[in-house]
Amino acid sequence: MTIKVPFGHRMRDAHFSFSPSYTPLNHGSFGTHPKSVQARQNELQSLAAQRPDTHIVFDLPNLIDESRTAIAPLLGVDVDEVVFVPNATTGVNTVLRNLKWETGDVVVHFSTIYSACEKTISSVDELTPVESENVRLEYPIEDGEIVRRFRERVEKVRGEGKRIRLAMFDTVLTFPGARMPWERLVEACKELDVLSLIDGAHGVGHIDLSELGKLSPDFFVSNCHKWLYTPRGCAVFYVPFRNQRLIRTSLPTSHGYQYPGQKPDTGGKTPFVHLFEFVATIDYSPYACVPAALEFRQKVCGGEAEIRKYCFDLARTGGQCVAEILGTHVMDNKTKTMSQCCFANVALPLPFGGTGKEKNVEGQKVFSEEEAPRIQKWLNATAVKEFDTYLQIALHSGYMWVRLSGQIYLEMKDFEWVGWRLKDLCAKINSGEVNG
Repeated sequence: MTIKVPFGHRMRDAHFSFSPSYTPLNHGSFGTHPKSVQARQNELQSLAAQRPDTHIVFDLPNLIDESRTAIAPLLGVDVDEVVFVPNATTGVNTVLRNLKWETGDVVVHFSTIYSACEKTISSVDELTPVESENVRLEYPIEDGEIVRRFRERVEKVRGEGKRIRLAMFDTVLTFPGARMPWERLVEACKELDVLSLIDGAHGVGHIDLSELGKLSPDFFVSNCHKWLYTPRGCAVFYVPFRNQRLIRTSLPTSHGYQYPGQKPDTGGKTPFVHLFEFVATIDYSPYACVPAALEFRQKVCGGEAEIRKYCFDLARTGGQCVAEILGTHVMDNKTKTMSQCCFANVALPLPFGGTGKEKNVEGQKVFSEEEAPRIQKWLNATAVKEFDTYLQIALHSGYMWVRLSGQIYLEMKDFEWVGWRLKDLCAKINSGEVNG
């Protein structure tokens, strides 16, 4: 019988494998998984080592089917509309490199796009006639304004005689860590006859996606190894039945590919599911750990709603605590919609916007944006070296922010701890003690 453990340090000690001195405040980048899921992965990898051919040929297809069956209800979709890929970037690449682009086709995205996805679009731009349009966003911003700017750009591009073929946007942004109005953007895409591709890297296990099937975007991919607690790398890739004909190959092209007119034996699977069932020789154990991760979330944590409530509340209260220690503020919009997630973005007490030579009314140096990479690098490196933690820091809209993650193994004292250390680090920067 599994015993539910209170969230916070008791959860950390009982179910996670962090080093005793490590403070994990950046769950959003690479995630982690509990000991029970690690044990399941170890078991699967041992089975693969003991009987490689048997495990890969006979066991894996069934294990992956079990994982698809387990995760489909979480998204409110049919089991044959979901497969697994290593990560969200692979899913984005799969879509962009399968679509047939024609002269005049345009992909629209926001300036807050994840860097790897933006570079994927640029790579496709090099090889095909497709063009890209960048809708600039500066946070904080209201959801309605985001949707308005998107619609406005679509109409502008169409007025130039081009076609917005596809729009790409996030569920929750990587930086700043903010919830996007992805549901409203999907609806806008349908109204405007634009294909929607959702980078849900911060999606499953993070926000409620139970209405995904009802909203039915054209393509959706979400990392399971970030917020759902599977090992890396594992992402669920959703393509509704109506669009599966557009996905002709996996990346890399592998055994599931079907020549035009070919009718291969798919073992009773749909062509789409068969396409992704075995894509080259990789470690598929993360895919097969989805049921173990979901079991942990239900039996130990009490289910998705309880996890979300704790992490959302901790991000908000913890972020505010850090802001009060620093004498700054937490990023949010007036309607508080952007903060409905597991992230808190806290401004650091470092003045930006100058040339690097002038001072503000408090006598502090006002840093230029060109100095931001140096400061960011020093903060990252010093936090690792002196405090055994990692800080996700970046400049946005004239402020330098730290993005902190709310998670079930953290509690308020972790946010207090990092707040005082950040205050000391920023004081050293403002005093001129740090030069490189």
